[in-house]
Parts: sequence; structure tokens; C-alpha cells
Amino acid sequence: MVANGNGKPGTNGDSLTELVKKNVFTTGEAADICKVSQQTIIRCFDSGRLRGFRVPGSKFRRIPRDELIRFMRDNNIPTDILDSSRKKRILIVDDDEQIVELFVDVLSRDERFEVATARTGYDAGILTEQFRPDLMILDYMLPDINGNMVCKTVRKNPDFASMRIVIVSGVVKQNEIDDLLGAGADEFVKKPFNIEKLMAKVVELLEV
Repeated sequence: MVANGNGKPGTNGDSLTELVKKNVFTTGEAADICKVSQQTIIRCFDSGRLRGFRVPGSKFRRIPRDELIRFMRDNNIPTDILDSSRKKRILIVDDDEQIVELFVDVLSRDERFEVATARTGYDAGILTEQFRPDLMILDYMLPDINGNMVCKTVRKNPDFASMRIVIVSGVVKQNEIDDLLGAGADEFVKKPFNIEKLMAKVVELLEV
């Protein structure tokens, strides 16, 4: 352990590398990551500025990773160390079982990615909130809604402003492609597609 700027024990470089891989943090760990005092973290927690939960039967506070990242962004604290330490989350939204299996097979073999799937626009909305993907691979023609509406709905939420969206479809006209890009999609890929080229585009968008 080493002392931080407040004269209290801090985490050395090697320990911090392991620490930031966690999904839930103590107030002391959050303080080390944010480079502030533990008392600052506790005050923010108790005032509701930093949300989390208390361990049942104790006074110990715990802070989920996503909430710590939100807090850091809201207070202009760099999140690079947390963002780079976890797998990138990819949500696949398609009702074609073979397409879904192909994406899951390819992406699951890459240790940089964590994968979830949805078959409808409704399920995509729920999973976007729960899974909080870094990138969505979205079929344009879903059973209940089209990709345009999914894009617009996602982009209304500032929490997902940085999420990338790749639309895949084989039945979209150029004016529809333009509408999709205008609605918030980052890329359009026409079916049938080359899986290697599509994965290269995913890597490029996620900067991994």
C-alpha cells in the first residue's frame, strides 16, 4: 500500500489494476479510483450524489461499477481506468436465430467482449437498461418495431449517448439508410455480410 494525496493508505499500481476489474466497490476503493478522500466518497454517498447500497446488518456502503462511472463522469473525473479494465458489452438484437448464433459464436470467442441477445425491440429496450451495452448490433426489421424507432428511443436517453449502434439488414432502401443514420445509428451493414469485416467495424467503433 502507498499513501494517497490525503496521507491515507492508497493502492499501488499493480493492486489498482486488479481493483478496477471489480463490479462493486467499497468507499475506500472508490476513493482510490477517484483519487479523493474516503470521507468525500462517504459524504457523496450519504447525500445521494453517489448511489449504492448498504451491506445488510452493517453500516458498510457498497458502490456498483456503473454508478461509480456515472458519478465520475458527472464530476469530470477521468474514467479511463475503469472503462479499459472491463470487457466491452455487445447487445445483439435480431429475430433470425442463425444470425444470432453466428454473432454469439464469433464474439464469445473474443475475450474482449461480453454478449447478450434480444429478439424484439421491446426486449432490446429492457436489456439496454439492464445490460448497458457499449455497442448494439441491431436488425432493422424486428417482429414488433423497426430499427429506426429503436435508435430514436435509445438516443433519447443521455445515459446511452456513447453507445454505438450498427444496423444490419437486407431489405433497406437508401432513403431508409439515411433515416437510420439520422436517427442515431453509427453504421449500416447490408445482409448478407462478411462476418470478418463486420467484426473489424465493431472493433473500430469500440476502439479495442
